[in-house]
Amino acid sequence: MKADAIVFQSPCNLAVQSLDLRSLGDGDVEVEVAYSGISTGTERLLWDGSMPPFPGMGYPLVPGYETVGRVVRTQGDCQLAIGDHVFVPGSYSFEGVHNLFGGAGSRLVVQASRVVRLDAAPGASMVLLALAATAYHTVSYGGTRAPDTPPDLIVGHGVMGRLLARLTVAAGAPAPVVWETQAQRRDGAEGYSVVHPDEDDRKNYRAIYDVSGDADILHRVIPRLDKGGEVVLAGFYKQDISFAYAPAFMREAQIRVAAEWKRPDLLAVTELVQTGRLSLDGLLTHTATPARAGDAYATAFGDPHCLKMVLDWRH
Repeated sequence: MKADAIVFQSPCNLAVQSLDLRSLGDGDVEVEVAYSGISTGTERLLWDGSMPPFPGMGYPLVPGYETVGRVVRTQGDCQLAIGDHVFVPGSYSFEGVHNLFGGAGSRLVVQASRVVRLDAAPGASMVLLALAATAYHTVSYGGTRAPDTPPDLIVGHGVMGRLLARLTVAAGAPAPVVWETQAQRRDGAEGYSVVHPDEDDRKNYRAIYDVSGDADILHRVIPRLDKGGEVVLAGFYKQDISFAYAPAFMREAQIRVAAEWKRPDLLAVTELVQTGRLSLDGLLTHTATPARAGDAYATAFGDPHCLKMVLDWRH
């Protein structure tokens, strides 16, 4: 059986191809895809060829780990039923290519244990569950230890920054300040403030979370820490990160790296969204069909007005 998929044939070289789907094994489901999101973090690095060494890396590859759709077939022992709506955080569906992360296709074959059942037919905004889980994980550690101090400063007001700010407010913590250098991205705040860094002279932040991916960020934020404060690196950085020792020493600064989300994070944010405690409204700005994938990726990675691009596979 075949399905259409986005294929990065080489850096900056994209095509929509019909690929062989792997056969269903015990506990697998086949998902008819409705929407998939384009990640401006890791997927951008795969697109332009700047991704650091990563397990499974290689071209050609099928990207994508933000997919929603409907179960159309099951195999063996499976807790899902035909007709269930699900979120799919990537797959190893396609033969003859690297599946990194394998979610950008018209149909997917995936272990039922990897997907998350949704309460109702998903709107396009549900592709944001993976990014919401990533934001949630920066504080929660996937439930492997006690939660950390939530941010009082977030660097970057893209979708990740907005989700982290919304989660902080939803948790009842004090509203964070968000730094954003691009004027067109300083709107859309819900219960928190967004400012240009030059407009903020505060120097006693306890927890600064960077979601910008700027490798020079430590030079800018360590001088803004309170004594014993923490910087959390929650972006994806393709260059080595360094910092000046003296400012960090004087503040006894802590620096932490937040890794990818775990399943408990994904389950937690799914419940928050489905119970109305976390809103995904206003975060999707662009939609395209797979036939216009080349233009869609160029817009997603090059247009500062594009917060999130979604591919609509229903047509």
